[in-house]
Amino acid sequence: MPRIQLGASLSEKLAQTLETSIREGKLKTGEKLPTENALVQKHGVSRTVVREAFSRLKTLGLIETRQGSGAFVKALPTPDTGKLKLIPDGSVDAVLKVVEVRRALEAESAALAAERRTTKSLQKIKQAMRALDKAVASGGDGVSEDVAFHAAIAQAANNPFLLDTLSYLNQFLENATRVTRANEATRADLEDAVRDEHQAIVQAIEAGDVKAARQAGTKHMLNAAKRIGKADPVFWTSQGLALAKPLRTELTKPKI
Repeated sequence: MPRIQLGASLSEKLAQTLETSIREGKLKTGEKLPTENALVQKHGVSRTVVREAFSRLKTLGLIETRQGSGAFVKALPTPDTGKLKLIPDGSVDAVLKVVEVRRALEAESAALAAERRTTKSLQKIKQAMRALDKAVASGGDGVSEDVAFHAAIAQAANNPFLLDTLSYLNQFLENATRVTRANEATRADLEDAVRDEHQAIVQAIEAGDVKAARQAGTKHMLNAAKRIGKADPVFWTSQGLALAKPLRTELTKPKI
């Protein structure tokens, strides 16, 4: 793994580096990840950065930590892609369809979180939102943090089937989120709108208001669709296609 360069969102960069090693099989299922000290020395980052990176990988379902033993690679999901065909082409229509999938999941996830959240799970949701705010404020796209925020809500919902579904869909949602957030980042008012929508979801969950949480989750996804629809067509013929390319490559890759 190359040494990480200094810059915004070091934890995201380290998480992405480790994620790549896991997905490419350089770090295999059951294998122990390098220790905190080893990663600090190798990449020139702080322990806090390493811990935040591990937290992101746990949210994505890629690693597990064992008390006193360290972090270990989990088995990657092996879905039957013949039953679920998602071949986004970077077009507005393709990304809108991904948003439709998210709308169904996120609305119910928020509602269940409002009903079942604990003090600890609520704290994790708030921490995830602060991490997202920090990433955007420092100039990053906030994609990993955005996914982690919604994953924290799903964890608070305390439904293992929902968690497993989102864990599988993360490989699609992260790149789709990268496409939509790249568009949102072109206008500061859009970033503000997204933050307000996230805040509404958090407030409803904290209040234990199931109906409001479901409505806030639905509204967030509906507004995301509206923002995509209003995007400059040039965005979709240039940036949108470029950002969707890694997703198309992953989905069309032969499965062993």
